Amino acid sequence: MLVCACSASKYFGRKLAKATGSGYLEIETRRFPDGELYVRVCGDVAGESVVLVQSMYKEPNDRLVEYLLTARTIKELGAEALIGVVPYLPYARQDARFKPGEAVSLEIVLDLLAHAGTDRLVVVDAHLHRVPDLSEISRIPVHNLTVMDRLGEYLRANLDLSEPLVLAPDEEAEQWAKVVAEILGTDYRALSKERLGDREVSVAGELELEERDAVIVDDIISTGGTTAAAARLAKEAGARKVVAACSHAILALGAEHRIFSAGVEELVASDTVPSPYSVVSAVPPVAGLLEKIAGS
Repeated sequence: MLVCACSASKYFGRKLAKATGSGYLEIETRRFPDGELYVRVCGDVAGESVVLVQSMYKEPNDRLVEYLLTARTIKELGAEALIGVVPYLPYARQDARFKPGEAVSLEIVLDLLAHAGTDRLVVVDAHLHRVPDLSEISRIPVHNLTVMDRLGEYLRANLDLSEPLVLAPDEEAEQWAKVVAEILGTDYRALSKERLGDREVSVAGELELEERDAVIVDDIISTGGTTAAAARLAKEAGARKVVAACSHAILALGAEHRIFSAGVEELVASDTVPSPYSVVSAVPPVAGLLEKIAGS
């Protein structure tokens, strides 16, 4: 098995190659003056099973096109199989047509990945609401791994939490809160969220947090509006300390200032999206799956 990585995930790719005992193959990528991408596979992939890593955060359009160009090239050069590892999968929010004429972006992106030559896809904590299993709407098998257990273990081992209450800032995050609460040996609550716009939300729920810490758990922190709203609610309810944990710390448009100003004291995230808060790695679960696939 050979591991290679596009420009957004070089470090993740090298760690994955080391964890699986695989060779690592360089991919050269650069940009032409007009913005087009140049991609070159720097080695022989003929007859090989190749793992292509590209997390598609912050610049999802460029990251996606780079993956598509690289994947198609790898297959054209004779790779026997191509496994795409996309730690952060974009366009998962739009998984249905809510208004007439809307693009169902998730299905389109999955189709593009398959059409480019991907034989199997591995993602981490995909932002799924109405689609419980991505394989149901994809032409290829999709494995949706999680790092929520690893985030919970990190919180338990490294943070001094006083009778923590785990908070899901909305119903969709309840599944993650339950996992973390079980690891911390405590209870959880799911708050209700009303979206007021792309960047504005309102979060509500009855809480009693005197002398307790609050741990807000979600899959993505993008602009930080949801996390900030949950943090303010927790502080109003008397929380001693507020901690936030997420799989994907996108942290767009001033999110850090927004959540820390709202009362969050510590942020814990994984390395699906590189950030100063990426203290937990998604490499071990991905490596474990790849070894299982290779042995089957």
